[in-house]
Amino acid sequence: MLGSRRLLFLTVVSLVASFTPGPPPSLHLPPPPLRPSSLRSSASPSPPASVERAPLSLPWSSVEAQLREQLGCTKKEIEGWRVGGGEAGKIYEDMQLARQFENACNQQYMGGKIRGFMHLDNGQEAVPALVADCLRRTDKKYSYYREHTHALASGVEPGAIMAELMMKEGGTCKGAGGSMHIFDKETYFQGGWALVSEQLPYAAGAAKSILQDRALSISDSASFEKQDVPPPPGDDRIAAVFIGEGGSQNGRMAEVLNSASKDKLPLLIVVIDNGRAINTFTPDVAQNSDVYKAGKHYGVPGVLVDGANAVDVVQAARAVTDYIRKGKGPAILQVHTYRFNGHSPADPEHERGRKDEKKWARNAQDPIKIFEDMVLEKGLLTADELAAAKKKIQGQVKEAVSFADASPMPPVELAKELEFPTKPDTDYNQIPAPAYAAAVNARTISEEKMRTVKEHIAALRAKSDSAELTIGDAINLAVHEEMLRDPRTTMHAEDLQAGSSYDIPKLTQQTYGQIRAADEIIDEGHFIGKALGEGMNGYRPIVELMNTNFGIYGMAELSSAGNTFATTGGHFDMPMTIIGAGGTAPNQSLGAEHSQPFHAYVMGIPGLKIATAASPEAAYGITKSMIRDNGPTFLFAPVKMMKEAKGKVQLDHCLPLNKCAVLHEASPESVAAGKAVTVLTYLHGVKECQNVLAEIQEEGLDIDLIELRSLKPLDVDTIRASLSKTHKIAILDESTYSGGVGATISAIISEQLFDELDAPVQRLCMDDAPVPYATSMEKAVVKRGEDVVQAVVDLVTKKY
Repeated sequence: MLGSRRLLFLTVVSLVASFTPGPPPSLHLPPPPLRPSSLRSSASPSPPASVERAPLSLPWSSVEAQLREQLGCTKKEIEGWRVGGGEAGKIYEDMQLARQFENACNQQYMGGKIRGFMHLDNGQEAVPALVADCLRRTDKKYSYYREHTHALASGVEPGAIMAELMMKEGGTCKGAGGSMHIFDKETYFQGGWALVSEQLPYAAGAAKSILQDRALSISDSASFEKQDVPPPPGDDRIAAVFIGEGGSQNGRMAEVLNSASKDKLPLLIVVIDNGRAINTFTPDVAQNSDVYKAGKHYGVPGVLVDGANAVDVVQAARAVTDYIRKGKGPAILQVHTYRFNGHSPADPEHERGRKDEKKWARNAQDPIKIFEDMVLEKGLLTADELAAAKKKIQGQVKEAVSFADASPMPPVELAKELEFPTKPDTDYNQIPAPAYAAAVNARTISEEKMRTVKEHIAALRAKSDSAELTIGDAINLAVHEEMLRDPRTTMHAEDLQAGSSYDIPKLTQQTYGQIRAADEIIDEGHFIGKALGEGMNGYRPIVELMNTNFGIYGMAELSSAGNTFATTGGHFDMPMTIIGAGGTAPNQSLGAEHSQPFHAYVMGIPGLKIATAASPEAAYGITKSMIRDNGPTFLFAPVKMMKEAKGKVQLDHCLPLNKCAVLHEASPESVAAGKAVTVLTYLHGVKECQNVLAEIQEEGLDIDLIELRSLKPLDVDTIRASLSKTHKIAILDESTYSGGVGATISAIISEQLFDELDAPVQRLCMDDAPVPYATSMEKAVVKRGEDVVQAVVDLVTKKY
């Protein structure tokens, strides 16, 4: 084993030295602060003409001025954040650990032990120094794909990180994540995310979870489960997110600044500004690289600091994190750096001026060399002590490589085990509610609000009893019952206060408050991302999309939600329920964009459970199960039937998430005569098939009508049972001919049930053309009940 997660720093006594002539200060007094404003040698070489990125001339006095102006810091506070001379050894070790570890990574990569993509951090060691100094174990940390050093500085075991890079079972994620996906539950290090800027809303959701803990007066247990214990007095945890200055030009930045400011989130945004968006010179693609000023419009302060000066970086970070910990809201810290390596080891380095820039920067902008010069000049450390510290770190890194080498490869079976955190055959009725639910509800929901929501629930249950409950009402009923049953359940939606379009989130914010029911800006990717951050931190978010096609804005976040359980090696569950109305009904007249088969788009995302509901009964029972599931789930409801379809539900009952529903069985006589057909459908197709059932029977034919309530995982057993009787099958599909749901299901049937088929699978799917607005053209694209009748006749009469 590798020992302590935190590096022990060098003996303070040997580091203490006075800045004035005379004997050293008493060991009973704190060592003097470092005065970093003149760290760089005046003889530092100027960059060659081919280097476009000028060094930053920013003395500490300028940083001080920013702290006073942007954060309202007093002179006394600024003095209190000074780095003491006795802290020099710790900062040096943190930077050396980052540098030596990355050097070892490069060696292992070149030796073929690390595969795939890898991104190194050499030259930016002041950032892990600030992480180690200013962030605590319980702070939530979100990084991007260049995150090894951030994880190290957060206290994640070096051996576990190296083993992850070398795809070993002893890695932080059991070899399932790799270089870009380092996660560690114990240190609240929550990624490692590969898609540029996607980590921003996740970190905002994590910051929101801190406020939720305080509002609900609950906290994490030793096993990271929520418990009925309030956060410690003076809880000042924050979330920190790291992003490059190129990635910060993404629209996610503006969205996060807006929501973080609006909700006064305890969020630190660290912009690592190395002047390169991948390899491109950032000013070539960005009008303004002063990202620290981007929050001005939202009331979010920002500070710029020179990353070549580790002391300045640490001191500024102390000020900024103190501002956030005091509950003043989010802040930005932009660190001006030079990355010594290309984007990855495979980088051809052909971009203009880059080779010259790196050569110059290694000589003139190396934060480690600059720090060494400073401590030697001030007498804080001797050359022997620096060498000893470096040797110690090299030993730790060597030990990390040895640990990774000795760790076994993960077993092949692990891949399938990491598909879903909750097994598909789970009986959700057996999952217990948190024991503290009543206590949390009592202290967070007033008697008046509780009375109102209970009356609302009673009215909906009465509508069910009289078979008058709509699909939207059924989902709203399930949502309220589950939010009361489990206070960890939260809600995100646009137009939430008004109930959105179908009353799904109706009365949620009015009952549970904005802390649990958030009205969101019009960007689904943003609030799906915030829900993901909440889900990683013990909450069970529900996202209502109004129309499921709006989820196109959130494809990156949906993809990561599906992958999270696997890429974290199963350490982080990803409870998230996404609900929306969608699909394509005949005579819908909504045009191409609102008629897209989004259910088909997300079918290829691993880790998602995808269901449909064409009745209040299905919508109610599936919603309850999804909210209790520990993974990401997606419920599609039929947009044209949300208020039209009415019925009763089995109250207080969860439905399975891996089963079809047989809505009608063909008569034994039709089966015996070979005149029965299995028909699979979902969403509006259910109504279309039910409407033509009598017409089919009038022809002397019959069908097994199966509603595909679970698109993924697919219930092959139920389809097999029907097909073993009818031996003929048709699929009425609300997705396109190419890449559609029906195409996937048809392939599965052909592969697994081929011997049961007496005829080819008949797919009645949308044409590949966009869905027209005019009903006269729509018939050429969208299939309907009359097409089912023809398909059944053709299959029985063998006219296919």
